[in-house]
Amino acid sequence: MVLQFIKETFFFFMTMIGTLGNISVSVDYFFRLLEGVKKKPIHLILIHLAFTNILILLTKGFRKTVAAFGLRNFLDDIGCKSIVYLERVARGLSICTSSLLTVVQAIIISPRASGWRRLRPKYAWHILPFLSFFWVLNGLISVNLIHSTTNTRLNISHFRGDESNCYFMLPSQKIKWIFLPLMVLRDAVFQGAMGGASGYMVFLLYKHHQHVLYLQNSKLLYRTPPELRAAQSVLLLMLCFVFFYWTDCVFSFFLSLSLEEYSLMVNIHEFLTLGYAIFSPFVLIHRDGLLTEQWETLKQCVSHLSDQ
Repeated sequence: MVLQFIKETFFFFMTMIGTLGNISVSVDYFFRLLEGVKKKPIHLILIHLAFTNILILLTKGFRKTVAAFGLRNFLDDIGCKSIVYLERVARGLSICTSSLLTVVQAIIISPRASGWRRLRPKYAWHILPFLSFFWVLNGLISVNLIHSTTNTRLNISHFRGDESNCYFMLPSQKIKWIFLPLMVLRDAVFQGAMGGASGYMVFLLYKHHQHVLYLQNSKLLYRTPPELRAAQSVLLLMLCFVFFYWTDCVFSFFLSLSLEEYSLMVNIHEFLTLGYAIFSPFVLIHRDGLLTEQWETLKQCVSHLSDQ
């Protein structure tokens, strides 16, 4: 009973913390876009990533939290289909958006003589076609869940349920071999692009580090460009993504082969599915100093109101 209460409290607390963190990041970059001075494509990608994380936390985290507190059957058939479908779409969007973020950041910091520099998006709206494509792609890949999800338990041998009493009909072999390869191909392509762009950024940052050491030995002053500091933040974000993604895969593989259901392993796996959505905004907040900027803005607003 005590362990169940701890689990309920932990999931609720982490879901709320992750949601507030993503809201903070999205609001900060949204106002930067509205300023009109620096409408960077990276800002729009980060807003979309934060929105995707919020969607994951609200569909999976909230559903798990409410079910853990004992409120079952709170979703009807349409609710189950909508929530599970949006959850799957959001997980796909997270992979695609993280990959796009890495590739665009690698292009931004590439040398001017490089051919990649020509692909650099100059305006934020240049990113919109890619984000629209991601929504269409992941919406089509996940469309089979609309048919296979229900809130009614019809046949225990053909359905698999979760804590919120949404049941999943096991797909036929034909449906399975249509959608499963598409999901694997999507993950392989976007993670391959993410890995290549990350490796390229590591190479450029290493060259930059060697250049800084040379200038320091020459007793010359040098300030790191903001693009390179942003690249370090993106690399840290990608390390966070890779850790949670592949750890989640390992636990999923272990649980699928296990004949017994280990409650501890299941709880860890449930947390890992939310880990990236929870911690990624705080990586950005820490590296980019978003809280410091927001605190200074808040103090300026308060002082302006007090002067009036």
